[in-house]
Amino acid sequence: MMLQSLGVSVNLRRSGVRMAVLATLTVSAGCAAAVIELPEPRTIVIHSGARLRTDQARMQEVNEWVTRETNNIIEDPTFFIDHQETAREVYVWEQLYVAVSPGDAQDSASIAIDPRAFDTIAIHHIYAHLHLMAEVGRRDEWLPEALDAVEYELERAILKRVSDAWLMGRTVFDFPPYGPLDELTYANEAGFLDAFTFTARPSEFAVARAEWARENPGETDRYRDWFLETFSREPPGLRSR
Repeated sequence: MMLQSLGVSVNLRRSGVRMAVLATLTVSAGCAAAVIELPEPRTIVIHSGARLRTDQARMQEVNEWVTRETNNIIEDPTFFIDHQETAREVYVWEQLYVAVSPGDAQDSASIAIDPRAFDTIAIHHIYAHLHLMAEVGRRDEWLPEALDAVEYELERAILKRVSDAWLMGRTVFDFPPYGPLDELTYANEAGFLDAFTFTARPSEFAVARAEWARENPGETDRYRDWFLETFSREPPGLRSR
């Protein structure tokens, strides 16, 4: 049975627009219910020499929910995920719109994607999907670790899932580097997710940011030093685009 990373085109429900969804894992007909053992993750290295390693068991768990979530995005008729294309690198939270419709109308979410980086599209759709599921009360299915989380704690839980999905793509399925997602994932793995998010999004999460700053004096400077060493440039929020 051959395993492969595959691009799948599907019709966006109601919009009539075609979108590309990356199916993280496909199997031959008749084997879709089989338990698939992922290959051993490889170490990834970026231009600065900074490395990331993970283990197979962790990526196996990530693959299970990513595959289930990707299938839900494609198959669930109660909502649709759309996107707007932009000719620049984008962070997952950019241009997110969530619309919960009354009655039997479809709920929807829309997000920005960079069409030049095909492998990132599914990751951005997962981010939008998780926000939509939180809004419509389906956290028990998709975010059980954040059942009562609000504002920043909810965002943090979603970003951790997005980071894990990208880590799997990079280490297991050999996705090419992509700046915004590499930054998120490296920051999460280094323990700088909060500093990364608060620095990149200075106008959001004011209460959580103030509490975090009080509890973590000097962490922003430590994060900035780490980011400069890892990526050889200022972190998002401290640099011009």
